[in-house]
Amino acid sequence: MLPDLNFQPGIMDFSQRRIKPKSSPLRKIYLRKSSFQNPLPKVQYVSSESESDENGELFKRNPFLDPDVAEHWTAVYEQSQYECRHEFDPTFTWSEEEEKRIIRKLDWRVCLWACVMFFGLQTDRGNLVQALADNMLTDLKLTTMTEYNYGNIIFYLSFLLAELPSQLVSKKIGPDRWIPMQITLWSIVAMSQCAITGKQSFYATRSLLGILEGGFIPDIVLWLSYFYTSRELPTRLSFFWTTLSATTIVTSVLAFALLHLRGVARWAGWRWLFLIEGLITGLVGVGSFFMMPASAVQTKTWFRPKGWFSEREVKIVVNRVLRDDPSKGDMHNRQAITPRRLWNAAKDFDLWPLYAIGLIAYIPQAPPTTYITLTLKKLGFSTFNVNLLTIPYSVFHIITLLLLTRLSEYINERTLVSMLQAIWTLPCVIALRYWPGTMVDHWGTFALVTALLSYPYCHVILVAWTSRNSNNVGARSVSAALYNISVQLGTIISNFIYRTDDAPLYHRGNKNLIIINCLVVGLFLFTKGYYIYRNRQRDREWAAMTPEEQRDYKLNCKLSGSRRKDFRFAH
Repeated sequence: MLPDLNFQPGIMDFSQRRIKPKSSPLRKIYLRKSSFQNPLPKVQYVSSESESDENGELFKRNPFLDPDVAEHWTAVYEQSQYECRHEFDPTFTWSEEEEKRIIRKLDWRVCLWACVMFFGLQTDRGNLVQALADNMLTDLKLTTMTEYNYGNIIFYLSFLLAELPSQLVSKKIGPDRWIPMQITLWSIVAMSQCAITGKQSFYATRSLLGILEGGFIPDIVLWLSYFYTSRELPTRLSFFWTTLSATTIVTSVLAFALLHLRGVARWAGWRWLFLIEGLITGLVGVGSFFMMPASAVQTKTWFRPKGWFSEREVKIVVNRVLRDDPSKGDMHNRQAITPRRLWNAAKDFDLWPLYAIGLIAYIPQAPPTTYITLTLKKLGFSTFNVNLLTIPYSVFHIITLLLLTRLSEYINERTLVSMLQAIWTLPCVIALRYWPGTMVDHWGTFALVTALLSYPYCHVILVAWTSRNSNNVGARSVSAALYNISVQLGTIISNFIYRTDDAPLYHRGNKNLIIINCLVVGLFLFTKGYYIYRNRQRDREWAAMTPEEQRDYKLNCKLSGSRRKDFRFAH
């Protein structure tokens, strides 16, 4: 088999023709001279007993051991001026224990701060639900649920429209600069909500928040991908999204205290809620300017002169990421996405099934989530107990999310595992529609809604899946934004499900949720079949080529990303 110049983990099987196993625990690897600044040594010894790779096979762990592959990607990295190219070393080795230490350090310094920043996003994005429990709509003279829905629609529409522009700005100036700016700016708007007086100011602040928060999630995913391999990213994203539920727990307790401030300085409790939680987010934004390095080779600054890593650790971080996915170095971290790259990524129809899933997969859960505090108020629970009663489903949501993500990683299955979300919610929305005790039995309704909102969240898997099937940095940036745009479109659609004329039981709305939930199951099955078909189609096309044609294709084909015939889709 020929060397894979467009290597993808777990897809291509590399020939062992350059390696002859011996009884010794060391293997001798012969390499030709390369085009590196310093020629590669002709003989390198690498331990055959290292288990730090996912397959235990040397070439799958390090595709660059083939000189043709190494020379090809060296030229790519030099041409793109990849910021970590000087640390790229095809023959560099490290132990499994060293890699574990590096991952722990990355988790504490990269993943943890990503979670802190997401806490800031969810605090200011989600506290409107808690403010409703303190009669905010009445204070603002918003007399119908339609006006409240319009506020949500304005927010998500603004969020959606800002997704792609934000991603383009982030790729141009770097997520380490753009994300702290975003957080700081939206925290100012979040604090200003304490002064809104009516419908117009309510709509204006919702729009500004959406514009400034748009693009934050794909920006963070892009930044995380600089430090983690494709196998590690879903687990880190699961930590990232558990912050969503953890934030709900923390802010529910915080809201319990802040809403008791009603009357202080003649302010309603919800005004104090917006002011203080916005201030907390502002502190996160300022801290992010100091906590987000541009890359593994750029952690040293005037306030952190020693950086995060030793010289050896920097090489480990860089080379393990490149060996997992060489395409992560085909753009540098201050390189703008050209209109051509943008168009090529947008028209990649092989990613459209994932965008379609993002559009409808989360609609069945959205209306019950948005209306849970209002529902509990109508059931007779007090303002303060309403916020505390949102904690149980948040705890269960964290547990099911982590279990679902680990299951997907353990069995290396995305489609069928993600479909468990729809299978979980289907009986719950059926019960909401047809159970006679809905909105009559107080604790029974609470238990049903809690069970529904404890669903295993597949968004983490879908985000990593979209990134994996994009297959290069430029396409990955755009596809992350397009996927998130699809999710926001679905959220906008969900705001039309529960209508004032259908209250309080929302029979028509819940019936629509049942139909959409069934469509989600069908779409997952279609996506599974589609990617199996596309991989088999490419297998046939590749097998029909001669070895010389395959080599010529690898060396000279101008197609990139998932358009290449030697790429196989994950499913």
